[in-house]
Amino acid sequence: MLKKLDKDEVERPGFDLRWISFGSPSAIVTSMALIVGLDTAIAPRETILASLLIIGIADNLSDSLSVHIYQEAERLKQHHAFRTTIANYLARFTVAMSFFVIFLALPTTPAVWISMGWGFFLLAVLSWLLARDRGVSAWSEILKHTGVAGVVVLVSKLMGMAIRSLVGV
Repeated sequence: MLKKLDKDEVERPGFDLRWISFGSPSAIVTSMALIVGLDTAIAPRETILASLLIIGIADNLSDSLSVHIYQEAERLKQHHAFRTTIANYLARFTVAMSFFVIFLALPTTPAVWISMGWGFFLLAVLSWLLARDRGVSAWSEILKHTGVAGVVVLVSKLMGMAIRSLVGV
């Protein structure tokens, strides 16, 4: 998961992609999967909105706490662990709330499609930034990361179909 950082690694000047690279992909893929799975299961729009809020607040707080405790176990300096925890939460919260705003502003069907486009766009941009930072092929990273997200969304759609079949809708 996260590795213990050397002093040289922690003291990067400028914006550090590690602040958003851990939490953002999780928030993107989780939001997309939740939207597709619940929509396929014919959940009401209010349920999708409430679920996005729960993910944006409660799930992201608990995941951020887990990251913080892990960093403390790795003996990362307290101020670095705290800064990373806050950055992780804010990145995840912002991403989840962007999906919430899409659903709040649009009817369900267009909101689902726009959310998928938005999620894949965000993931592609993050993948491009990380590839550029690491000096590797951006297209390879974008295809790899969006491919995994696509599988997660597909599995969520299949779960939504199974739930719909089980309850006889």
